[in-house]
Amino acid sequence: MEIRLVEESAYRFRIDRQDLMRVPGVVYASKELLPQGEGDKALEQVANVATLPGIVRASYAMPDVHWGYGFPIGGVAATDIGHGGVISPGGVGFDISCGVRLLAAGIDREELDPQRMHRLMDILDDTTPRGMGRGGLWELSGTEEMDELLVGGARYAVEHGHGVPRDLDRCEDLGVLEGAAPGQVSNRAVARGLYQVGSLGSGNHFLRGPSRRPALRPRHRGRLRAARRPGLRHDPLRLAGPRPPGLHRPRPHHGA
Repeated sequence: MEIRLVEESAYRFRIDRQDLMRVPGVVYASKELLPQGEGDKALEQVANVATLPGIVRASYAMPDVHWGYGFPIGGVAATDIGHGGVISPGGVGFDISCGVRLLAAGIDREELDPQRMHRLMDILDDTTPRGMGRGGLWELSGTEEMDELLVGGARYAVEHGHGVPRDLDRCEDLGVLEGAAPGQVSNRAVARGLYQVGSLGSGNHFLRGPSRRPALRPRHRGRLRAARRPGLRHDPLRLAGPRPPGLHRPRPHHGA
């Protein structure tokens, strides 16, 4: 499918209906944020979402749009069950347990000139455990403990010293949902996730260092599979060793 974007404003682009699309596509982004690479099929996925039965008004994409699983990452769509609307696993996420963690640092943006910012990013890159290769900070004893973690959620983590009780107060449903069924998770997914606990994870997980501005909230709109469990809280600056001049350790601030 050939995707043609119609620029409606500096931050809004439209994909007109074509082929099986039931509604147009709408992309909220600047030109710089639009998917650029030839291999990124995010905009094609925006058009594909527009073919869903019962879709309402438009298939939307937010500024962080990039290639996902079925839906683009950053894709938004609503369907009307009264008109054949469906629940799309690609839109909801194949395994709904993506985590967002916000750590506030007592650093003013003015203190971070480009040189210090680059050094800080290098420190975070070097010290943040992530991915299958580098592994996590919590070494589980085996698959049985993984099952206990899957059932106990964040509560199990806190009970084993990876967090404090007040962390749970800032987690949805106090960090655990009833009815978890570890037996439904494939052995391959468990094996992949076993050594990533306590890390940023792999796949579409990221760490950002934004400055606080009114009405802006850092968010993670990624997809997560059981093999890509979100990591537990850790303090990258604590792990980093000597800090750049002018960077002071922030007071502990837990919560999302």
